[in-house]
Amino acid sequence: MRIDSQCAFIPVRIAVLTVSDTRTLAEDRSGDTLVGLLTEAGHVLADRALLPDDVAAIVGRLHGWIDDPAIDCILTTGGTGVTGRDVTPEAVERVADKMIPGFGELFRWLSYAKIGTSTVQSRACACVSRGTYVFALPGSTGAVRDGWEGILASQLDSRHTPCNFVELMPRLRER
Repeated sequence: MRIDSQCAFIPVRIAVLTVSDTRTLAEDRSGDTLVGLLTEAGHVLADRALLPDDVAAIVGRLHGWIDDPAIDCILTTGGTGVTGRDVTPEAVERVADKMIPGFGELFRWLSYAKIGTSTVQSRACACVSRGTYVFALPGSTGAVRDGWEGILASQLDSRHTPCNFVELMPRLRER
C-alpha cells in the first residue's frame, strides 16, 4: 500500500451487514472480523445487522443505510455463493446506480492465490448507490480478511495513492 503521509486520514463511517440463515450476531465471526479490521484501521462502525438470505429484507436494509447521511459505506458478508439461498448479489444489483465490476474481479483474482479454482463460486460484487459504496463479500472469515486486506484497506484509506474511493465520495452524487 502506498500511503502519502502528507495527506490526512479521513475515517469512513461503515455499516456491516451479515447475511445468514444459520448464524446469530453472537456467532457472527465474519461480521466480527470486519468490525475488528475496520475499527483497527481507524474507521467508524456506523451500524451493524444480521439478516436472513431474503432479497426483500436485504434490499430494505441497504436502502435504509444508503439513505442515512451518517453512513458512507456498507460492507456485507455472506450470501454471495451459487446456491438457491444465496441472494446478496441480486440485492446489491437492485439498489445499484453503478456497479463496480473491478471489485469482484480483483477479489476473485486475490482469492485464486489462496483457494484456487474454488474462487469461481464467489459472486463478490460492489456498487455505488445514491452516493454510498456497497461491497458484498463472501461469508467466510478468510474471504472477509482477503477482501479487506487485499482491496478495501487501501481503497478506503484517504491517504492511498495514486487514488482511492474516499477521495471520490464528494462526487458520487454528481449527474
